[in-house]
Amino acid sequence: MIINNAVPLCVDLDGTLIYSDMLHESTLSMLKVKPFAALRLPGWLLQGKAVLKEKVAAAGDFNPATLPYNQAFVDWLRTQHAQGRRLILCTASDQKIAQRIAEHLQVFDEVMASEGAVNLAGANKADALVQRFGEKGFDYAGNSSADIAVWEHARKAVVVNASATVLQDAESCVEVEQVFAGPNKGIAVWRRVLRMHQWLKNILLFIPLIAAHRIADMDAWLSLLLGFLAFSLCASSVYIANDLLDLESDRAHPRKCQRPFASGSVPVWQGCIAAPILLLASFGIACHVGGSFLPWLVGYFLLTCLYSLKLKQLALVDCLTLALLYTLRILSGAAAVSLSMSFWLLAFSGFLFLSLSFVKRFAELQMQILHNKHKAHGRGYYSSDAPLVQMLGIASGFSAVLVLAMYLNSKEVLLLYRNPEWVWGTVPVMLFWISWMWLRAARGEMHDDPLVFAVKDKASLLAGLVFAILLVAGSVGGMA
Repeated sequence: MIINNAVPLCVDLDGTLIYSDMLHESTLSMLKVKPFAALRLPGWLLQGKAVLKEKVAAAGDFNPATLPYNQAFVDWLRTQHAQGRRLILCTASDQKIAQRIAEHLQVFDEVMASEGAVNLAGANKADALVQRFGEKGFDYAGNSSADIAVWEHARKAVVVNASATVLQDAESCVEVEQVFAGPNKGIAVWRRVLRMHQWLKNILLFIPLIAAHRIADMDAWLSLLLGFLAFSLCASSVYIANDLLDLESDRAHPRKCQRPFASGSVPVWQGCIAAPILLLASFGIACHVGGSFLPWLVGYFLLTCLYSLKLKQLALVDCLTLALLYTLRILSGAAAVSLSMSFWLLAFSGFLFLSLSFVKRFAELQMQILHNKHKAHGRGYYSSDAPLVQMLGIASGFSAVLVLAMYLNSKEVLLLYRNPEWVWGTVPVMLFWISWMWLRAARGEMHDDPLVFAVKDKASLLAGLVFAILLVAGSVGGMA
């Protein structure tokens, strides 16, 4: 009888050792730095998949320390290695990539990988392992249907992160030594991919209609509901693209590392397909919205792309852009129902959203300080900038309150509200809420997304309720 320690264990990389696929990861890394290299991908692929992997590996870069490893499986491999078992990293990924990962983990005795001539997958991998170790002379850890061809020649199988069908097929052709289940990939994961909670921001489209006291206009509501859906799908498309471009930054972040693409719970290729589909659906729906809504949506999309690619890396410019993106939602809502925007609403929203953008950055810098990091990864801020960001954010928030107070003393208010003295009460409510957000941020209790914090915070919800009640009380009796 052959004991485990005398039989080498050959380990697959993509989907097994890590939850992701290194060809997809390397391609994204390459395109982030050299976007026009996408034009060369078809030519490389025509020369063979091994050539494609070699070219992409040479052009892209990655940090092996931040990859989404299957930690339970890695821990088991470390135990096997400590017991003297010979471990071989055997992968269809390019040799350069496999070697860097092996050097990082320090548990593999040998690396077998694609080297530009042969794509070491499926039958090719099986032939190479049989030639190297003999028929039934090795155990193999894999995860996909392509690994069945290898398990047919292996002594035992270790099934990792595989579907029930793959596990059943493996059990039909080889003795399964160990099974490591994969992460949950239910519908809840896709809610996180789409960031559906962020759709709440698109309620801002309804602000111009409400501010104009046209609540009874059902046609306008229908247009805005379509606009809401269009904006939400567009935003989800951008969020996905942003997550794909930000893989390494997210993985270095203590909370963002749990995002679906960063953690590997959703494959990168699925995001690459979902993003353009969502965008096309968004623009298709926008064509059925009235007014000049579509151009505003296109402008929002282009600005978010510019933000994802470059502007978010620029200190202060990033917060100004975020504030503008919020304000664009209000402008788009006005365009959908052919309403003109008042200077008061634009000024108020601009300062308010700028303050919330600074809250977001301040919370991230607080997290950086907590983890003793000098500079925010992928951002233009240093930890030492936190006091200045805090000061700018508080000043912006109080400026929004000042604009609100000045607006409530204007002629426009007398035309819209029967009892404007009730509406004056919104000023202290807004002053409290801005102060409360920054107080929680200063205490290190702010979520790095102020929206997520606000919808879960009882004080914020109560302030919103009181604000709405005061507006309704001021409107009793209709327009003067």
